[in-house]
Amino acid sequence: MSKTSIRIKGKKQATRPRVIIVGVGFGGLNAARNLAGQDVDVLMLDRNNYHGFWPLLYQVATAGLEAESIAYPVRAIFHRSRNIRFRMTEVRSIDIATRKITTTSKPLTYDYLVLAAGSANNYFGNNALAQHTFGLKDIEDAERLRNKMLLAFEQASTERDGQRRKAMMTFAIIGGGPTGVELSGALSELVHHVLVKDYPMLDVSEVRIILIEAADRILAAFPESLQKSACEKLESMKVEVRLNAPVDTVENDLIRLKDASTIAASTVIWAAGVRSAPLADTLNVELARGSRVKITPELHLPGHPEVFVIGDMAYLEGYKGKDAYPMVAQVAIQQGKHSANNILRALRGEALQPFKYFDPGTMATIGRRSAVLDAFGVQLSGRLAWFGWLFIHIMYLVGFRNRLIVLTNWAFNYFSFERGVRLITGNYLPEEEVLPTKET
Repeated sequence: MSKTSIRIKGKKQATRPRVIIVGVGFGGLNAARNLAGQDVDVLMLDRNNYHGFWPLLYQVATAGLEAESIAYPVRAIFHRSRNIRFRMTEVRSIDIATRKITTTSKPLTYDYLVLAAGSANNYFGNNALAQHTFGLKDIEDAERLRNKMLLAFEQASTERDGQRRKAMMTFAIIGGGPTGVELSGALSELVHHVLVKDYPMLDVSEVRIILIEAADRILAAFPESLQKSACEKLESMKVEVRLNAPVDTVENDLIRLKDASTIAASTVIWAAGVRSAPLADTLNVELARGSRVKITPELHLPGHPEVFVIGDMAYLEGYKGKDAYPMVAQVAIQQGKHSANNILRALRGEALQPFKYFDPGTMATIGRRSAVLDAFGVQLSGRLAWFGWLFIHIMYLVGFRNRLIVLTNWAFNYFSFERGVRLITGNYLPEEEVLPTKET
């Protein structure tokens, strides 16, 4: 093994194995936490210098939370852990045979590698969808989407053509999973509780929020009773739920469905599918559905016990029988801890242990005082499920400051029916029009 060594107060320490963790999401963060203070040197790599709490990205997009309240600097998380360092860089490729990592800065070598680079939007080979829809995978995506939705109302407020105005105020969300459902509900509240007051010159009945799902149900991972409850709640919030409506193309503010029908919408959000991070394509290993990397029950690559793949990048069957573990935060958290523990076992010469998942259940919020929850055989919808959702999300946020800010924002929004972050940032003003002057 290659080793790293450091000096402390002029004395050379014994060399220690180097563990490189790619990605500082839920999986990478928890792998590093379990390796903190251990007899290894850990180097974390990510193109961003923060850990983001992505389950709340949709609230940034709908002006409910500041972007900074759901992100926390990685260096601040580990500033007391002397064996953990962070480097802001992007990993381009990995040569597993030589244990070399190519980055945008300088090449690196490792003794153990934890790949936790997360996921990306899956457009199923349709590049036009990527070009003409908004994704929601990072802070920049959320702020860009917030700008677009708020700008649509600004433009509609001066638009005289009725058809163009209606298209400007039509928002289509493609994909009926948790992201699509939560975004639809939050957007409906933003429109009907807040923007209706900001733009009294507009007829809010012209606003359309359309949730488009290719299958015959939304929230496919939930029990049927909760699917029905969620659908009814969205419809009561004036969200149009279109089932059995696979999308063919999106171009020039027009959505064309497979049945040849069309929807004019100036804002189209893609929430219909995810795949492993593109880094998986560079590994030259067997990939499964969604370009996820096939791994052993011990969470490492077959034939390479020094390379662990976790979270959204990993494909491992065993969830509820023979299904693959879902691409959700809890799986990444538990796999991050388990991969770190297996690295420590390997260093002690012990046998690696297979991954065992503790399923805490699934939940999704559908707006104010309403959510669906399926956990430990209990199925809940409505206010009680919503309180459970609030508690879980506050607990998993990193940093006391972030928890306090998010809780304060939620309380303010709840009692005032306001959204304090409805800002349009960047330069979106059209060029100055030259108006004719009156002759005197």
